[in-house]
Amino acid sequence: MDEVFAAFEQAVREARLVALATVLAGPQVGARLLLWPDGAKLGTLGDPNLDIAVAVHAAYLLPTLHSERVTFATAQGPVDVFITIEMPPPRLVIIGAVHIAAALVTFGKTLGYNTVVIDPRSAFATPARFGHADRLIAGWPDAVLPALGIDEATCIVILSHDEKIDDPALRYACRSPARYIGALGSRRTHAARVERLLGAGLTDEEVARIHAPIGLNIGARRPEEIALAIMAEIVATRNLK
Repeated sequence: MDEVFAAFEQAVREARLVALATVLAGPQVGARLLLWPDGAKLGTLGDPNLDIAVAVHAAYLLPTLHSERVTFATAQGPVDVFITIEMPPPRLVIIGAVHIAAALVTFGKTLGYNTVVIDPRSAFATPARFGHADRLIAGWPDAVLPALGIDEATCIVILSHDEKIDDPALRYACRSPARYIGALGSRRTHAARVERLLGAGLTDEEVARIHAPIGLNIGARRPEEIALAIMAEIVATRNLK
């Protein structure tokens, strides 16, 4: 069991998504099973059938980022298991160094998000405008995003309003495990965007992950108000799903 907890501690240090199942009541109290999103496992709860049942439930919980106490029926009687979901620190990746992005970085950092701003237009992506971001990257998002290690705790916001920048970013984001994907634009703009993405090979299910028009409907007009609406939608997605 020490090996299981040591592996759990290492996953936490490396900011990796992982689930730790611990028996709270029933046979083998204190037994632990560590589970990763790719299906890898370490340890046992003392019953192979229970291990399988817990692994199935953990696979459901991991994308939600929510921990849960669950009672499983076994041949030896009911077993209470607490499944702890240890998630990477939340991260906000913003495509497009526009005015909305500057305000969104402020809101994101206030809520504890690590913030990354990406834009190939060096005139926009300047330290003078985004000195408050954790990272500022002047590059094309389809080249930058794969190197960032997008995970289930990452929220991606597409703001450049330039399809040459936005579409490649969305093609990557929609096939990633990102927690939230949102794109700026009217319903008409998004309808045209959807056609392009489907034409590029994305499925209906992948494209449906995009929140558009982006943000909660609060009647936002100013850049700061739009940023607030976006951040509110991100919080709602993170906490309610």
